[in-house]
Amino acid sequence: QVQFVESGGGSVQPGGSLRLSCAVSGITLAWYAIGWFRQAPGKEREGVACINSSDGRTDYAASVKGRFTISRDDAKNTVYLQMNSLKPEDTAVYYCATVRTMRATLEAHRYDYWGQGTQVTVSS
Repeated sequence: QVQFVESGGGSVQPGGSLRLSCAVSGITLAWYAIGWFRQAPGKEREGVACINSSDGRTDYAASVKGRFTISRDDAKNTVYLQMNSLKPEDTAVYYCATVRTMRATLEAHRYDYWGQGTQVTVSS
C-alpha cells in the first residue's frame, strides 16, 4: 500500500519561503516520476512542478518558474518543493503524486498515487 506523509505547509507573508516535503512508503520511489500539484478554492487542480525518475529532469508551470524548485532524494523516498518569493496567488492545497514511469508531466490525470495535501497560505 502506497502511503504519503506531506509536511512543510503553513502561513507565510508575501515574499517568504516554504519547503514542502513528501515522504512516500510502499514503493521504490526511484522508479517513479513525481509531480507537485495545487488546488485553490473554486479552481481546478493544476500542475506546479514535476521531476523524472532516473535522469532527474524537471519541468515547471510558467507561474512558478524561477521561484519554485522540485528535488528528490530516492535514498530517503522523499520529494521536496522549495518555494521562494511566494505570492498570495500561490495560496492553495499542495499535493504530491507519483506514477511508475520515467517521464514526469504536469497533467494530473497521468498520476496514480496521491498524497493527502498540505495547506499553503500566503497573506499579509
